[in-house]
This record gives sequence, C-alpha cells and structure tokens, in this order.
Amino acid sequence: MIVRLMSGGTGKKFTLPEVNECINELLKHSIKSEGVINLFSDVQSEFSLFDPKSLEEVANMKEKNLAVELLKKLIAEQVSIYRRTNIVKSEKFSELIQGAMNRYLNGMLTNEEVIEELLKLAKEIVDATAEGEAMGLTADELAFYDALTKPQAIKDFYKHDELIAITKELTDLLRKNRTIDWQKKESARAGMRRLVKRLLKKHKCPPEGMDDAVQTVMSQCEMWTDNVMQVS
Repeated sequence: MIVRLMSGGTGKKFTLPEVNECINELLKHSIKSEGVINLFSDVQSEFSLFDPKSLEEVANMKEKNLAVELLKKLIAEQVSIYRRTNIVKSEKFSELIQGAMNRYLNGMLTNEEVIEELLKLAKEIVDATAEGEAMGLTADELAFYDALTKPQAIKDFYKHDELIAITKELTDLLRKNRTIDWQKKESARAGMRRLVKRLLKKHKCPPEGMDDAVQTVMSQCEMWTDNVMQVS
C-alpha cells in the first residue's frame, strides 16, 4: 500500500529533499476533505486520519523518516481545518505538533518516539471531533464552549450542565446579533463585546478569567463570521 510508493518498501533512508518530494507528490493527488486523503495510485484505497489501521500502516513503514513527515503533514492538514472553525483547538493542536517536531529536530526524540507522539496527537484530534456530539453541541457551539472555558477559573466555577446551557445561549445570542462586516467596525465590535459581558455577568461569571474568556469568544466569533461570509 503506502510502501509501494516508496521504493517498494526497501527500508532505505530518504534524504529530506526526497522526503519532501515524495510527500508533495502524495498530497498533490490527495482528497483533502473531512480528514480523508487518497494516498494511493488505486483510487479505491483511501487513507483516513480517523482510521486506526491506516495510522498503524504509516507507523509500521520501514522508511521511518518518511513516516514522520507523512504523519506531520496529515495532522497539520487536519489542524488547518480547526484553524478555520475552532480557534482554541487550533492553537492547542498547533502547539502540540510544533513541540513534538521541535524535540525531534533537536535530537530529543527518535523516529520511533516522535511517531508515537504524533499517533497520540492524531487520536486526540479524532476524540476532539466526537467531543461536541457527546455533549450535545454543534460544531459552532463546541467552538464557543472551548472559547468560554479556556480560562480554568471559569471552567471550575460552573457545573458542566451550566456551561452547556450558557454556551448554547451565547451562541444563539451571537448568531442573532452578527451582521455583515461587524468585526471591521469598532462600534459594532464594542457592541458585541458588551453583549458577551452582559451575558456572562447575568450568569454571575467570576471576574477571574472573564476578560480572557471575552477576548477568546470575540476572536472565535470573528473567525465564525469570516467563514460564513466566505461561504456566502
């Protein structure tokens, strides 16, 4: 399967330019939607970040340096999706992949160790995808839940059910008051910020972490609006 594309699985060590060329060739013909990427000459075969067997196949490749680069690019592709939908998860996963790769490049992790870390990160991304559904939240609501609970003080202050209810109310409030290009007008931005603060104060939000939560919610709302405008 994957090894067919790389010298028949001979186990030779690829140079970085060869790795990049191979990866680019693979991704050039890829299907980049919903975490599925076609990596094979046979169009019936697909690689999915959400398929443990596919990930295991990459991990077992003889060309370990190529496996590292392949996993990195696949995960980065999925993180780029979060970058357009969920600012908190995007930052979290970006930091994790960057941290793992920095330790790898500095010689602190072997090929096998960094592959293990990347596989764990892939599992985290898979779990995160199902997180909202498990809590009864839409993707938009989950993004605002993550923004609202980024400050630990706020996450600790409320019960889980209370946070879910506040998140749904917050998302609905922002959806109803979102207008075209609001994020580009200072008066409109100030108005949205007041709405968020008023809602949090109504629910007796603790002062610790409130400013951080409001700022993150505002950033998420701007991203949300940008995406809606692009789709429109």
